Amino acid sequence: MSAQYDALIVGGGPAGATCAWLLRNAGMQVAIIDKQQFPRDKICAGWITPAVVETLQIDLQDYARGRVLQPLTGFITAMIGEKIRLTQYGKPMSYGIRRCEFDHYLLQRSGAAMHLGEPVKSLAYENGLWLVNQKYQAPLLIGAGGHFCPVVRLTGARQTNSEPIVAAQEVEFEMTPEHKAHCLVDPQAPELYFCRDLKGYGWVFRKGDYLNIGLGRQDNHRLSAHVNEFVDYLQQAGRIPPALPKKMSGHAYLLYGDTPRKIVDDGLLIIGDAAGLAYAQSGEGIRPAIESAVLAAQTILQHARTGSDYSRQALSEYETLLSRRFGDRHKRTNIKIAALVPQGIKRSLAARLLASKYFSRNFVLNKWFFHLQQPPLDSGFGTHGIPHGA
Repeated sequence: MSAQYDALIVGGGPAGATCAWLLRNAGMQVAIIDKQQFPRDKICAGWITPAVVETLQIDLQDYARGRVLQPLTGFITAMIGEKIRLTQYGKPMSYGIRRCEFDHYLLQRSGAAMHLGEPVKSLAYENGLWLVNQKYQAPLLIGAGGHFCPVVRLTGARQTNSEPIVAAQEVEFEMTPEHKAHCLVDPQAPELYFCRDLKGYGWVFRKGDYLNIGLGRQDNHRLSAHVNEFVDYLQQAGRIPPALPKKMSGHAYLLYGDTPRKIVDDGLLIIGDAAGLAYAQSGEGIRPAIESAVLAAQTILQHARTGSDYSRQALSEYETLLSRRFGDRHKRTNIKIAALVPQGIKRSLAARLLASKYFSRNFVLNKWFFHLQQPPLDSGFGTHGIPHGA
């Protein structure tokens, strides 16, 4: 006999846990399936903006008990090898977190039934019901398993084998006293270094006693070489310890507008990194993943209240909401125009712009990384999980 739910969510990361939290608070029976046990190791630069805190209604004092929560009041920006610029804000613009802790916190808070340590091996859709692994059943299936989400693979939502991924390598480790003595990174001021060919950037984040170092690029040609060159640069500049205690780990993700993945079908929604929603300029995926979960939950609850119509036509409102929030998924005019500018001119112009206090603060940080031009997304619930207006 199959276990019956109102919704099955594949993936226990921020998108899946957020969607489950909202659906559960509205009275739906929800289960999360993930191949890993939690808390699980998840390497990520790991920072959340006040907008994310507001959308998720996180009590920062409560969260900080026993977890890393590093206020970030400034940022260093530069092109690799060029003069660095420190932009100070005098107040927290983001908070450094460890994904192993953050994801587990959201998952525990969701209130969903948990089927962890269980990979998704089979999916079937018949008579308006999804059957997962031949034992979990629901009229709704939500794919939230990241870039390699099994729901995307098994339902054919990935419609091409030539997706333009961003490939990254990074490492995070707890520093010893010796490491700290050879680390000049200010815990309150993460460092962002743009590649000279403008196809990616590296970062150094110090979160309490933990140090995260990484680099991501829009092409994965010679990625390891670029990463090694970046680490050598940081070590020669004395920014990080001369020897790292762990090897780099790799991962990939898709930028918003770079993927034709199908994100809606009958009884099916794809959210978070599985849908390819990372911001094009910064590659940040946490905020768009969480906001996609909110928009998916809003769409689901609207139709749950009006007869549980989960047809593709009904759920297509999710695509409309995404476009309103993030722009047209299939329009990247700014990138096409940029491709017409000769590389030498772009490199020279970028170096001068990054050296500009005004540009670094108002464009690189405020607009591209913090997205201050966009207000926080209302999750639709009060501080105790009660729908507004209920």
